Amino acid sequence: MALDGITVANLVYDLNSTLEGSRIQKITQPEADEILMTIHTRDGQRRLLMSASASLPLIYFTQTNKLSPMTAPNFCMLLRKHIGSGRIVRVWQPSLERIIHFEIEHYDEMGDLCRKDLILELMGKYSNLIFCNEDGMILDSIKHIGAQTSSVREVLPGREYFIPVTQEKLDPLTLDDQAFLETLFKKPMPLAKAIYNTCTGISPVIAEELCFRSSIDSSQSAREIPEPEQLHLLRNFKELMEDVKAGRFTPAIYYDEAGIPVEFASVELTMYRDYERRPFPSVSALLETYYAQRNEASRIRQKSADLRHIVSTLLERESRKLDLQMKQLSDTQKREKFRVYGELLHTYGYDVKPGETFVIVPNYYDENREIRIPLDPEKSASENARRYFEKYEKQKRTFEALSELTGETKACVDQLTSIQTFLEQAQTEADLTQIREELIASDYIKKHAAGGKKGPGGKKGASRPEKSAPYHYRTQDGYDIYVGKNNLQNDELTFRFANTSDWWFHAKKMPGSHVIVKRRDQEQLPDHIYELAASAAAYYSAGRDADKVEIDYVQRREVKKPNGAKPGFVVYYTNYSMIAKPDISQLTLI
Repeated sequence: MALDGITVANLVYDLNSTLEGSRIQKITQPEADEILMTIHTRDGQRRLLMSASASLPLIYFTQTNKLSPMTAPNFCMLLRKHIGSGRIVRVWQPSLERIIHFEIEHYDEMGDLCRKDLILELMGKYSNLIFCNEDGMILDSIKHIGAQTSSVREVLPGREYFIPVTQEKLDPLTLDDQAFLETLFKKPMPLAKAIYNTCTGISPVIAEELCFRSSIDSSQSAREIPEPEQLHLLRNFKELMEDVKAGRFTPAIYYDEAGIPVEFASVELTMYRDYERRPFPSVSALLETYYAQRNEASRIRQKSADLRHIVSTLLERESRKLDLQMKQLSDTQKREKFRVYGELLHTYGYDVKPGETFVIVPNYYDENREIRIPLDPEKSASENARRYFEKYEKQKRTFEALSELTGETKACVDQLTSIQTFLEQAQTEADLTQIREELIASDYIKKHAAGGKKGPGGKKGASRPEKSAPYHYRTQDGYDIYVGKNNLQNDELTFRFANTSDWWFHAKKMPGSHVIVKRRDQEQLPDHIYELAASAAAYYSAGRDADKVEIDYVQRREVKKPNGAKPGFVVYYTNYSMIAKPDISQLTLI
């Protein structure tokens, strides 16, 4: 799923038709590599999100306003100073490059009319947002690229802006027939690869689509394609480019049978005719639908990196400690044997002769079967007996201490494992904040290390995220299902929110969310509600990627929390079980 040159052309077409002549009203920088503009257009106020994220560069119109730092970063302040109330003259794309230029008109301090160029480069890890004057001189960029980082091009204030030519690719919008045939069909590589290596802005998906439309095997060498098939491919290629030039775009996402997006494109992908095609009114709506969740997930994963590292380190340490304690505990299993040795030596010690290394005596603890007792030849029978009693007492004390310690360490391992699972499933900053609170409350991290009073991210001026709440789903027949996002919410849901007659679900013997199904009055739940709740419990557990997960379920009154237990830990002594597939597709999020 690539943001290729054709998708960018679709974006430019939509942006130009919407923004031409519009005025910028507000500029914010919610993330280090992201700009959000509020623009007054002919059709009302619109928000335009531009991200130069290395992992997920994108641009689209959005309805959502994002929280920003109290103090704006320098790049944002510079944009506000120059184009804070500027008018967008036009939006354009050089060739079919993954680059979008915003020509913006504004008045300078002297009242003279000036033009600036805001350039968004959507090039994966090389993505950037660059601000230039009308002469092409870089005023600033959201990412500074020095000579030590790139030998091809410096992106620094005072440098001249240019597009680096790193590959000898042809412009597909101006390419003539002869050049296309001579360049493409001389390459000793699979045809699809030859297409996207020859032309700028053509992604592997579009290259495969062109081969499919031309009924040519995309894996066949470009050199071996017969002339009639070459001409057929050329004709399909020209038709596609004519659609791009004329702005005839049909943005859509293609979904497989499981409802998972397989691909998106701004032109029809006939090779996916067996998949569900979901069209969108604009490519911006398509990208917001597809990328908004991916972008948020990517951001949250970056922001949770420190917590994930802390939890992973702690879990590794506690697991090693538990392994060592269990090994030591297993060594104490010999303690009863030492007690028996001592008592038998007290009983039959008179038969032991000086200097003997062992003695064989009847074991009245085991039907008088004979037992061989090793001896220290330099000690008497009573001294050997005392030595065995001392070993017994020592191992008994060790066993009692380790039994308590291993229980505590096992509880820590279980808690950290569950926190690790919830971190992987966290979707908002509020989710991370509550997980961080649990780590602080459990003394895994110190408060100041988690951000203190400076805000959730530890930065002064960072806005506080809203309080995290459990997921609230509703079935088609109106039953309410609640899912905890972390251990603190699990406790809240189970012991404060749920009634004793509500039904409680949890994945068996693995970390996961507590799932509560609210009963209506005294009526019994329909069978399919049990199945939906079990599927939700499987989905929000460590077994999310498994085909099937065993789920325990019971009425809430049967669930107990032991005194001093870790957050989220409960016990129950009677329950039902079922096998469920991790799935929430039939539930509606409220």
